[in-house]
Amino acid sequence: MGKPTGFLEYERVSNTWMEPSKRMESFEEFQIPLDEKQRRQQASRCMNCGVPYCQSAIELKGMVTGCPLHNLIPEWNDAIYRGYDKIAFDRLLKVNPFPEFTGRVCPALCEKACLNGLDGQSVSIHDNEKYIIEIAYQKGWMKAQIPTVRTDRKIAIIGSGPAGLSTAYLLNQRGHSVTVYEKEDQPGGLLMYGIPNMKLNKTFVERRIVLLKQEGIKFVCNTEVGKDITRKDLEKEYDAIILCVGSKTPRDLNCKNRNCEGVYFAVDFLTKNTKHLLNDKEAYINTKNKNVVVVGGGDTGNDCVGTCMRHGAKSVIQLEMMPKAPDERLESNPWPEWPKVCKTDYGQQEVIAKFGHDPRIYSTTVKECIAKDGHLKQIKTVQVGFVDGKLTEVKGSEQILDCDVLLIAAGFVGVEKTIKEDFQLECTARNVFKADEKFQTKADKIFVAGDCHRGQSLVVWAIAEGKKAAEMTDKFLMGYSSIQS
Repeated sequence: MGKPTGFLEYERVSNTWMEPSKRMESFEEFQIPLDEKQRRQQASRCMNCGVPYCQSAIELKGMVTGCPLHNLIPEWNDAIYRGYDKIAFDRLLKVNPFPEFTGRVCPALCEKACLNGLDGQSVSIHDNEKYIIEIAYQKGWMKAQIPTVRTDRKIAIIGSGPAGLSTAYLLNQRGHSVTVYEKEDQPGGLLMYGIPNMKLNKTFVERRIVLLKQEGIKFVCNTEVGKDITRKDLEKEYDAIILCVGSKTPRDLNCKNRNCEGVYFAVDFLTKNTKHLLNDKEAYINTKNKNVVVVGGGDTGNDCVGTCMRHGAKSVIQLEMMPKAPDERLESNPWPEWPKVCKTDYGQQEVIAKFGHDPRIYSTTVKECIAKDGHLKQIKTVQVGFVDGKLTEVKGSEQILDCDVLLIAAGFVGVEKTIKEDFQLECTARNVFKADEKFQTKADKIFVAGDCHRGQSLVVWAIAEGKKAAEMTDKFLMGYSSIQS
């Protein structure tokens, strides 16, 4: 512990964000990093706790707090403070194969469990992680690690999102021959098309894919498993198959006239927008000068809000079925539990800056889409509340809102139909693939990882699941494993 009094001497200082009016001019990332001196001061705030909850990933009241990857946070914070950036990088990469992703899009479960947060501001772990990986790329430390020994085992990984990439990376490093199948035109899955460019610039996804290819991983894009290639085809060619296909079936709205023109799923809206940014010949859903309503209060809903603000929407409203969370922790929600508090994210900040009000309307959902000549023009909303534990409409609370584009960001309800029908694997009540503690299905050579195994979750959990599935697959193939998950 380089500076025992760091947390007493320095207040938390996070990476700053560009002003909303400025950042809305483009789809570029808008974080402004601290200078080197400030970064080392921030790292010195780490207390080197006897029990570092930040890396614990413990479940409290059904929610996890602390890093699912068990990042060696006190170690690399201390190394940053001392100026040993290469050591910090080595300790970071030992546990987290993709810090360039988690350092940008993770909600920082680690910080919510930081002991400094018990009576003050947590250490800026998330920003520190991003600093380490970016300095590693700048100085050439982050480069392809080509395996020197190869086995004769062949593995197919279906899906190139965070779980698929994590699994592929570790199994390839072990020496196996790894082929990743992706139905989209580029690898990356959720990282490429599900998360907008201002949160995760696609150059950083492409940068890492280049290294993975140099390391020997083969990517086969524009290939949908269950359609272009089947389970039987894969079983003939590969010694093991790992499904990392996500939980991509979107939850729909149950409202009158749902199928009129102008109603879209958020995932389709965001995917088309990113494809247009990468290739301006690609069509996208332009919300410029449109009245937009987003259904859903999570990260995806906020991403839709931010995207619409960059298009130049006439108005943006965000509906949330749940009531507004408290602004501060309640006594019933103590540290180190996950804080159940209201967060105003970048998209909402931008609406406030431009229109002067928070876009969110709580305890409200859509009851009817009102169309003219088949095109959405308005929606009828209704307030909802819990009665005897069930969400129930509040009589007489209907309201009419102008709406040209309705975006559904209400979460996901399981694995897509095509691959589920092709593989014919047992599923859980959450409509995801059932597997044992070894991530193995009842079909011996088929494993699962990520959202298609645990249900809709976070990038950091997908990476963690990919690591564990890689270890279990390696043990299945070799009888033992040197992969540390």
